[in-house]
Amino acid sequence: MTTPVPILMYHAVSTLPNEATRALSVAPEAFAEQMALLDDRGFTPVNTAQLADSWRSGSPLPKRPVLVTFDDGYEGVHRHALPVLAKHGFAATLFVSTGWLRGSYDSGGALDTMLDWDQVRELADADVEIGGHSHTHPQLDQLTDEALWFELLRCKEIIADELGTRPASFAYPYGYSSRRVRRTVREAGFAQSLAVGNRLANRRQGPYALQRVTVRRTTRIEEFERLVEGQAITRTFAKDHALTKGYAMVRRARQIRRKAISSRV
Repeated sequence: MTTPVPILMYHAVSTLPNEATRALSVAPEAFAEQMALLDDRGFTPVNTAQLADSWRSGSPLPKRPVLVTFDDGYEGVHRHALPVLAKHGFAATLFVSTGWLRGSYDSGGALDTMLDWDQVRELADADVEIGGHSHTHPQLDQLTDEALWFELLRCKEIIADELGTRPASFAYPYGYSSRRVRRTVREAGFAQSLAVGNRLANRRQGPYALQRVTVRRTTRIEEFERLVEGQAITRTFAKDHALTKGYAMVRRARQIRRKAISSRV
């Protein structure tokens, strides 16, 4: 049996986030305080590929492992989070939606100011694993097979072209997946993938459904400490779990309806 590992999910790190990103943002000062707590409590951040490889091979993880992950690719990850990670010598993983980043692949739709590719390269050079998060950040389980393959392969292709290495890890936009999505992510060449779930990650979840816990702007340092220590997680995220069950029922109904319609065409 392996000890459960907290995988922290961040989005924007911003002093003045806009309304679209505010709830899932954290203030730079809060992020710095949270990373200092991890250091003080003896946690050792690893990246997603390292965790999954350890659980596959049985190789040991460092003392008190934790994952620090960022979704989407907001500019504040470079401006505010990178100096803090460097100060503590922490590894992390950034999952980018390639069509949201500034540059020649920008397809619009980004919620706030995003990273450009020079900044992504600087993050990669500073021990931040760069993973995929789709191209345009859709709800993957609602896509046709053709659209799903496009989102995964386009994302993978762009990251490989820009960084010179293929991404090994993936995170599902909105945290949702299905058996079809997980299978396609694997077939697209990603070795592991992260969901949300608001539970600690453990080996039994499998490499394509590793769970994360959400860090929000309202997450105070006392609550953060409880999360990384694995305490009161069910109570903390009780409302989220209830909403997730409701969303799952709606999404399954949509999938059944879509399959019924396609079978009549």
